[in-house]
Amino acid sequence: MKILKYIFLLILLAFFALTVFVATQKGDFNVTRSIIIKSPKSTVFNYVNDYRNWETFGSWKKEDPEMKFYYPASTVGIGGSYSWKGNDGDGDMKTIDVKENASIKQKMNFNGSVSDVYWTFKDTVGGTKVTWNSKGSMNFGFKIFSFFKGGADKVIGNMYEKSLVNLDKTLDYELNTYSIKVVGSVQKLGCFYLRQTITSKISNVPKNLRIMIPKLIHFFKKNKLAMYGKPFVIYHTYDTANGITKLSVCIPIKEAVFTSEGSDITSGKLYAFQAVKTVLTGDYSHSKEAWKKTFEYISKNNLSQNTSIPYLELYSKNMEQVANPSQWITEIYVPIQAKSTAVYKPKPAEETAPSAPIEPATENTEP
Repeated sequence: MKILKYIFLLILLAFFALTVFVATQKGDFNVTRSIIIKSPKSTVFNYVNDYRNWETFGSWKKEDPEMKFYYPASTVGIGGSYSWKGNDGDGDMKTIDVKENASIKQKMNFNGSVSDVYWTFKDTVGGTKVTWNSKGSMNFGFKIFSFFKGGADKVIGNMYEKSLVNLDKTLDYELNTYSIKVVGSVQKLGCFYLRQTITSKISNVPKNLRIMIPKLIHFFKKNKLAMYGKPFVIYHTYDTANGITKLSVCIPIKEAVFTSEGSDITSGKLYAFQAVKTVLTGDYSHSKEAWKKTFEYISKNNLSQNTSIPYLELYSKNMEQVANPSQWITEIYVPIQAKSTAVYKPKPAEETAPSAPIEPATENTEP
């Protein structure tokens, strides 16, 4: 019996000594991993800059399938954030600085261990060199965990290596897997809606939609408003010569409502109209090709555009519903007139995109 007591005491002393040893070890860490990704720099940057995409490449998701992610109104750019709960602990991350297409700086808190996270993106032969760096200090729990796993560099480094490989594969598949189908002439139903309107560079439309759609949906949730359909965009003007568009991001509502004076959220009404419909399944970056095929269909079938009605995009499956861009569904509606009402003169191929400033007759800001 004494021998067992001595053995137990030795084990206890050994555990105490190990605990003291680990606790007194330096808790700072600095881990860096890089990879060359076979995608353009702007594509990689924009994908990483939105936390909603991290589920598609983060190795932690594959190792803990039950992990839950939580997204606020803003997940893109400075101020964007997200949080998670998993079997290994809880955490959150926030973006504090961004240099367009060049770098991203973030602050992460995981189970009390705080770190600064840095991303850099550089053009190189074969694609984009992506570097992922993390600097911080470990709490006691993480010290113990990393000690038995070979150290912080190995623990964090292995996670970064797997995630960067996943990012390369994800971008290659998710952004290049798409289909376009021109449905033909349809009747687009009308609705009441709430909207937020901006003037934007045409090149910045995808980025702005990533910011505006989640924010408008968050507005609905915060004010306990019911959505009666999918988000859509009305293009009031589309000036290709100057690269500028005025657009409204809209969400359908059951009936007309009034918003506070001075609010950037206003109400409107869309009336039913005849249109050529095209469905894009895949990342929004292929929308230019979808629009082109829509106008080619209009020209081939001698249809006449109704320029008194604005162009419209409807996002029947979007980033709020599914993280994978290959599964997004965008519906394009180009208004047309009956063949007998006008003689249609097809535009040159290079003009097959929304171009003339249009102030929509289908809107009523005071329904």
